[in-house]
Amino acid sequence: MLDKFITPIIKPILTSVVVVLHKRGVTADQLTMVGFLIGMLALPLLAFEFWYGALAAIAVNRVFDGLDGALARHANQSSSAGGYLDITLDFLFYAAIPLGFILANPEQNAIAGSILLATFIGTGSSFLAFAIAAEKFNLDKPQFKYKSFYYLNGLTEGTETIALFVAFCLWPQHFALLAGIFATACAVTIFTRIHGGYHTLKQLEADIHQKPYPEK
Repeated sequence: MLDKFITPIIKPILTSVVVVLHKRGVTADQLTMVGFLIGMLALPLLAFEFWYGALAAIAVNRVFDGLDGALARHANQSSSAGGYLDITLDFLFYAAIPLGFILANPEQNAIAGSILLATFIGTGSSFLAFAIAAEKFNLDKPQFKYKSFYYLNGLTEGTETIALFVAFCLWPQHFALLAGIFATACAVTIFTRIHGGYHTLKQLEADIHQKPYPEK
Protein backbone atom coordinates (compact mmCIF):
# COMPACT_ATOMS: atom_id res chain seq x y z
CA MET A 1 0.00 0.00 0.00
CA LEU A 2 2.84 2.42 0.86
CA ASP A 3 5.37 1.25 -1.75
CA LYS A 4 4.19 3.71 -4.40
CA PHE A 5 4.75 6.60 -1.97
CA ILE A 6 8.03 5.45 -0.43
CA THR A 7 9.82 4.45 -3.65
CA PRO A 8 9.99 7.98 -5.19
CA ILE A 9 11.51 9.29 -1.95
CA ILE A 10 14.19 6.62 -1.74
CA LYS A 11 15.28 6.62 -5.40
CA PRO A 12 17.19 9.97 -5.34
CA ILE A 13 19.02 8.93 -2.16
CA LEU A 14 20.38 5.82 -3.88
CA THR A 15 21.55 7.59 -7.03
CA SER A 16 24.93 8.82 -5.78
CA VAL A 17 25.82 5.40 -4.33
CA VAL A 18 24.79 3.68 -7.55
CA VAL A 19 27.09 5.91 -9.64
CA VAL A 20 30.09 4.90 -7.51
CA LEU A 21 29.19 1.20 -7.64
CA HIS A 22 28.83 1.31 -11.41
CA LYS A 23 32.25 2.94 -11.81
CA ARG A 24 33.79 0.14 -9.72
CA GLY A 25 32.29 -2.53 -11.98
CA VAL A 26 29.78 -3.89 -9.46
CA THR A 27 26.75 -5.57 -11.06
CA ALA A 28 23.15 -5.56 -9.90
CA ASP A 29 23.06 -9.36 -9.57
CA GLN A 30 26.13 -9.25 -7.32
CA LEU A 31 24.35 -6.81 -5.02
CA THR A 32 21.27 -9.03 -5.01
CA MET A 33 23.27 -12.07 -3.91
CA VAL A 34 25.34 -10.24 -1.28
CA GLY A 35 22.26 -8.54 0.14
CA PHE A 36 20.44 -11.87 0.34
CA LEU A 37 23.31 -13.58 2.18
CA ILE A 38 23.52 -10.73 4.68
CA GLY A 39 19.76 -10.77 5.17
CA MET A 40 19.77 -14.51 5.83
CA LEU A 41 22.12 -13.94 8.77
CA ALA A 42 19.02 -12.66 10.53
CA LEU A 43 17.70 -16.24 10.78
CA PRO A 44 20.34 -17.60 13.19
CA LEU A 45 20.55 -14.25 14.97
CA LEU A 46 16.81 -14.36 15.68
CA ALA A 47 16.92 -18.01 16.67
CA PHE A 48 19.52 -17.12 19.34
CA GLU A 49 17.60 -13.95 20.30
CA PHE A 50 20.14 -11.40 19.10
CA TRP A 51 17.34 -9.03 18.17
CA TYR A 52 19.36 -5.94 17.29
CA GLY A 53 21.91 -7.91 15.31
CA ALA A 54 19.03 -9.36 13.29
CA LEU A 55 17.59 -5.90 12.84
CA ALA A 56 20.91 -4.71 11.42
CA ALA A 57 21.00 -7.64 8.97
CA ILE A 58 17.43 -6.87 7.88
CA ALA A 59 18.27 -3.19 7.37
CA VAL A 60 21.36 -3.95 5.27
CA ASN A 61 19.39 -6.43 3.18
CA ARG A 62 16.79 -3.81 2.37
CA VAL A 63 19.44 -1.24 1.44
CA PHE A 64 20.99 -3.73 -0.99
CA ASP A 65 17.53 -4.55 -2.34
CA GLY A 66 17.04 -0.92 -3.22
CA LEU A 67 20.51 -0.54 -4.66
CA ASP A 68 20.41 -3.55 -6.97
CA GLY A 69 17.38 -2.31 -8.89
CA ALA A 70 18.70 1.24 -9.03
CA LEU A 71 22.06 0.00 -10.32
CA ALA A 72 20.40 -2.20 -12.94
CA ARG A 73 18.48 0.77 -14.30
CA HIS A 74 21.47 3.13 -14.15
CA ALA A 75 23.74 0.69 -15.97
CA ASN A 76 21.04 -0.50 -18.38
CA GLN A 77 21.36 -3.99 -16.88
CA SER A 78 17.65 -4.54 -16.22
CA SER A 79 16.68 -8.05 -17.24
CA SER A 80 14.11 -10.76 -16.66
CA ALA A 81 16.84 -12.95 -15.16
CA GLY A 82 17.80 -10.24 -12.66
CA GLY A 83 14.18 -9.58 -11.77
CA TYR A 84 13.59 -13.29 -11.26
CA LEU A 85 16.63 -13.62 -9.00
CA ASP A 86 15.65 -10.55 -6.99
CA ILE A 87 12.04 -11.51 -6.29
CA THR A 88 12.87 -15.16 -5.56
CA LEU A 89 15.50 -14.27 -2.99
CA ASP A 90 13.24 -11.59 -1.52
CA PHE A 91 10.54 -14.13 -0.75
CA LEU A 92 13.05 -16.53 0.79
CA PHE A 93 14.29 -13.69 2.99
CA TYR A 94 10.74 -12.73 3.98
CA ALA A 95 10.00 -16.30 5.03
CA ALA A 96 13.22 -16.55 7.08
CA ILE A 97 12.24 -13.79 9.52
CA PRO A 98 9.09 -15.40 11.01
CA LEU A 99 10.94 -18.73 11.02
CA GLY A 100 13.68 -17.16 13.14
CA PHE A 101 11.15 -16.09 15.77
CA ILE A 102 9.52 -19.52 15.72
CA LEU A 103 12.90 -21.13 16.40
CA ALA A 104 13.62 -18.63 19.16
CA ASN A 105 10.47 -19.50 21.10
CA PRO A 106 8.42 -22.31 19.54
CA GLU A 107 5.95 -22.54 22.41
CA GLN A 108 4.97 -18.89 22.19
CA ASN A 109 5.52 -18.11 18.50
CA ALA A 110 4.91 -21.30 16.51
CA ILE A 111 1.19 -20.93 15.83
CA ALA A 112 1.23 -17.19 15.04
CA GLY A 113 4.40 -17.57 12.97
CA SER A 114 2.97 -20.48 10.99
CA ILE A 115 -0.21 -18.55 10.22
CA LEU A 116 1.87 -15.57 9.11
CA LEU A 117 3.98 -17.78 6.82
CA ALA A 118 0.80 -19.26 5.32
CA THR A 119 -0.50 -15.78 4.52
CA PHE A 120 2.89 -14.87 3.05
CA ILE A 121 2.41 -17.77 0.64
CA GLY A 122 -1.01 -16.40 -0.24
CA THR A 123 0.16 -12.85 -0.89
CA GLY A 124 3.19 -14.06 -2.83
CA SER A 125 1.34 -16.54 -5.03
CA SER A 126 -1.50 -14.13 -5.83
CA PHE A 127 1.09 -11.47 -6.65
CA LEU A 128 3.29 -13.62 -8.90
CA ALA A 129 0.46 -15.49 -10.60
CA PHE A 130 -1.09 -12.22 -11.76
CA ALA A 131 2.32 -11.02 -12.99
CA ILE A 132 2.48 -14.04 -15.31
CA ALA A 133 -0.95 -13.28 -16.76
CA ALA A 134 -0.15 -9.56 -17.00
CA GLU A 135 2.88 -10.41 -19.12
CA LYS A 136 0.68 -12.46 -21.44
CA PHE A 137 -1.73 -9.56 -21.94
CA ASN A 138 1.13 -7.02 -22.04
CA LEU A 139 -0.47 -4.89 -19.33
CA ASP A 140 1.04 -1.49 -18.53
CA LYS A 141 2.76 -1.00 -15.17
CA PRO A 142 1.42 2.45 -14.23
CA GLN A 143 2.93 2.74 -10.74
CA PHE A 144 6.15 0.73 -11.12
CA LYS A 145 7.22 1.15 -14.75
CA TYR A 146 10.84 0.40 -13.87
CA LYS A 147 10.05 -3.06 -12.48
CA SER A 148 10.77 -6.15 -14.55
CA PHE A 149 7.23 -7.43 -14.13
CA TYR A 150 3.75 -6.26 -13.09
CA TYR A 151 3.27 -5.38 -9.42
CA LEU A 152 -0.29 -6.01 -8.21
CA ASN A 153 -1.10 -3.66 -5.35
CA GLY A 154 -2.31 -4.78 -1.93
CA LEU A 155 -2.80 -3.72 1.66
CA THR A 156 0.46 -5.44 2.68
CA GLU A 157 3.41 -4.78 0.39
CA GLY A 158 7.16 -4.53 0.86
CA THR A 159 7.16 -1.36 2.97
CA GLU A 160 4.58 -2.69 5.41
CA THR A 161 6.38 -6.03 5.67
CA ILE A 162 9.71 -4.41 6.54
CA ALA A 163 8.01 -2.17 9.10
CA LEU A 164 6.61 -5.35 10.65
CA PHE A 165 10.07 -6.96 10.79
CA VAL A 166 11.47 -3.89 12.51
CA ALA A 167 8.63 -4.02 15.05
CA PHE A 168 9.34 -7.72 15.63
CA CYS A 169 12.96 -6.97 16.51
CA LEU A 170 12.13 -3.99 18.72
CA TRP A 171 9.34 -5.78 20.60
CA PRO A 172 10.04 -9.52 20.27
CA GLN A 173 7.85 -10.29 23.27
CA HIS A 174 4.84 -9.14 21.19
CA PHE A 175 5.67 -11.25 18.14
CA ALA A 176 2.51 -13.36 18.34
CA LEU A 177 0.24 -10.33 18.57
CA LEU A 178 1.98 -8.42 15.78
CA ALA A 179 2.09 -11.51 13.56
CA GLY A 180 -1.62 -12.11 14.09
CA ILE A 181 -2.52 -8.54 13.17
CA PHE A 182 -0.36 -8.58 10.07
CA ALA A 183 -1.63 -12.01 9.02
CA THR A 184 -5.15 -10.58 9.10
CA ALA A 185 -4.05 -7.69 6.88
CA CYS A 186 -2.38 -10.20 4.56
CA ALA A 187 -5.66 -12.12 4.35
CA VAL A 188 -7.36 -8.93 3.18
CA THR A 189 -4.63 -8.48 0.57
CA ILE A 190 -5.06 -12.06 -0.63
CA PHE A 191 -8.81 -11.62 -1.03
CA THR A 192 -8.57 -8.29 -2.85
CA ARG A 193 -5.81 -9.55 -5.17
CA ILE A 194 -7.66 -12.74 -6.06
CA HIS A 195 -10.96 -10.92 -6.53
CA GLY A 196 -9.49 -8.00 -8.46
CA GLY A 197 -7.03 -10.09 -10.46
CA TYR A 198 -9.62 -12.67 -11.47
CA HIS A 199 -12.18 -10.13 -12.64
CA THR A 200 -9.53 -8.06 -14.43
CA LEU A 201 -8.29 -11.05 -16.41
CA LYS A 202 -11.85 -12.23 -17.04
CA GLN A 203 -12.70 -8.84 -18.53
CA LEU A 204 -9.55 -8.78 -20.65
CA GLU A 205 -10.35 -12.19 -22.08
CA ALA A 206 -13.94 -11.14 -22.79
CA ASP A 207 -12.72 -8.00 -24.57
CA ILE A 208 -10.40 -10.08 -26.76
CA HIS A 209 -13.18 -12.49 -27.71
CA GLN A 210 -15.51 -9.63 -28.57
CA LYS A 211 -13.08 -8.01 -31.00
CA PRO A 212 -14.24 -8.41 -34.62
CA TYR A 213 -12.05 -10.45 -36.91
CA PRO A 214 -10.22 -8.31 -39.49
CA GLU A 215 -11.73 -8.38 -42.94
CA LYS A 216 -9.76 -10.24 -45.60
